[in-house]
Amino acid sequence: MAETGELNRSRASLWRWLNILGPFLGLALVTGLFALSEELRPIFFTGSNVKLILTQTVIVAIGALGMTMVIVSGGIDLSAGSVVALTSVVAASLLMKSVPPALVFLLVIASGALIGLINGTIIAAFRMMPFIVTLGMMGIARGSAKWLGNNQTVNPDDNPLNRIMEPVNPLELMPLPAGVWIAIGLAVIMTIVLRQTVFGRYIFAIGSNEDTARLCGIPVRRQKILIYTLAGMFFGIAGLMQYSRLSQGDPTVAIGLELEIIAAVVIGGASLNGGSGSILGTMIGALIMAVLKSGSSQMNWPTYMQEIIIGIVIILAVGLDRLRQGRVKA
Repeated sequence: MAETGELNRSRASLWRWLNILGPFLGLALVTGLFALSEELRPIFFTGSNVKLILTQTVIVAIGALGMTMVIVSGGIDLSAGSVVALTSVVAASLLMKSVPPALVFLLVIASGALIGLINGTIIAAFRMMPFIVTLGMMGIARGSAKWLGNNQTVNPDDNPLNRIMEPVNPLELMPLPAGVWIAIGLAVIMTIVLRQTVFGRYIFAIGSNEDTARLCGIPVRRQKILIYTLAGMFFGIAGLMQYSRLSQGDPTVAIGLELEIIAAVVIGGASLNGGSGSILGTMIGALIMAVLKSGSSQMNWPTYMQEIIIGIVIILAVGLDRLRQGRVKA
């Protein structure tokens, strides 16, 4: 019996290490596959291409920071892509009305947080399924974006917000766009929040077992409202990055972005059952998605091929999570 227990502990430890190292191995595998192409290799590892990949990672990565909290707590938010589109249109519309860019920055983040607050309040107060609530909000936010933009793009004059994602000296790695540094800074902050604060421990506790967390005195409803509000704030920041990247508010952008964000979190090692996940893994997952997109485009693969590949990666990531959960329980 002692030998069996020791063997089970060793297996659990192995799977934990695989969970930690898995995203890095995935990134190395994806990068290595594109490096096999002799035509692509000289282009793929240049400073300009690395800058492009990092810039393309920003929107998904910032959205995934919010989604990590939601998924670790055992929830899901399908409205992320629509909220990004809506907040990008909000930013452009406010700029069209000559609102100062600094105030626009704050108002857009606040609008994302407000949508998250609505999601969290409905989910917590009425104990409704996050899938259903956020699916409904997906349609509401997308429709609101089209209504606000009069079903067309909103194009304000040049302003400082346009330069957040502007690639200065695009042929060299440095300097990186401000948006990349913002994403890195937010990731550092969220790592500290999840691992070093009471709020972070509450998130993991709720995701592991909500009923037990409630019996332990954790204010589950209030925490859920806060989680979805903060997630909405991150989606609002991602919306600002989306506006800055296009220099316009487009109500039709970010369709399917929520799937990329969820995929980044799952590829990064988070469990859709809740209770596990990390910010570092999420950032690596977002980077994997960007590398896949960049490599596919440079290989001249059609868009539908990229979507098929991303779908396969999501299925494999969820399958590995199921296998890992089963092994740990065994």
